[in-house]
Amino acid sequence: MYDYTDTLASILAEQEGLKPGAGYVDVYAGSSAPLHQSVLGYCSKDRAFVAADPGYEAGGRAAKFIGAKVVTVPLRKGTWDHDVKAMLAKEPNGGLYYICNPNNPTGTLTSRADIEWLVQNKPAGAIVLLDEAYIHISPNAVKCTDLVAQDKDLLVLRTFSKLYGMAGLRAGAAIARPDILEKIRPFSAGMMPITGMVGATASLKTKNLVAERRKIMGDNRNDTFDFLTKKNVEFIPSESNCFMLNAKRPGKEFWAAMAQEKVYIGRTWQVWPEWVRVTIGTRDEMAKFKEAFTKVYA
Repeated sequence: MYDYTDTLASILAEQEGLKPGAGYVDVYAGSSAPLHQSVLGYCSKDRAFVAADPGYEAGGRAAKFIGAKVVTVPLRKGTWDHDVKAMLAKEPNGGLYYICNPNNPTGTLTSRADIEWLVQNKPAGAIVLLDEAYIHISPNAVKCTDLVAQDKDLLVLRTFSKLYGMAGLRAGAAIARPDILEKIRPFSAGMMPITGMVGATASLKTKNLVAERRKIMGDNRNDTFDFLTKKNVEFIPSESNCFMLNAKRPGKEFWAAMAQEKVYIGRTWQVWPEWVRVTIGTRDEMAKFKEAFTKVYA
């Protein structure tokens, strides 16, 4: 069993420009566990969890569980990326600064320059947690694992649940300096699923997989955006497999109306109550989305 896990870690390290066997990659059953464990390791009643809003909520829930303060900062209006300077200004003594890139739910990108700035200027003893769950889907996102190779205070999360389509098999990784990984490791234990390890390793070895799936998702996304643009629907352009659109009415109400048409879209965020998250599916699925949307939105 350890052979499968070690092989996956070694291949991923090599592909990310890290020395295999040097302790920069820990394999997990998905990326949820290392996300939660990073919060447990670096946040406390004195060191807050800092994130964007709207953003992925799991880290905030983990922080609340241990009694740590949760500090949220609005995405930068217009570009809808992480306002890293505002994040640091609002909480200059945070324990963990969380960036999801591309962001969930907006699918928008935070620049490499902003990520580097936050890593350089965050307080001592804190880390930047960079969640790259959706990075393979984006044509323009820039990976930051080279900053890990430079031993920066950065932890990068990867998962095989998104573009690789392995959500049920569970495989992911935390990529960071060995002492960072050591600090979060004690919060869980257990063997990794063999199916996940074998599937993830095969995925990394398939050279054209990412490019081919990125194009399929991109084509379906762009086709959906063209449809919404022609209908003058307000949405946020995304580089991921999800995006946010303005339903012009309570989002939960719009969700229920779409469900009546047997099309199930994503959730809403309290900060944007009339906006809903939509996941890009197959061409046939998005055709059904268009049909239902035309009926419900009108």
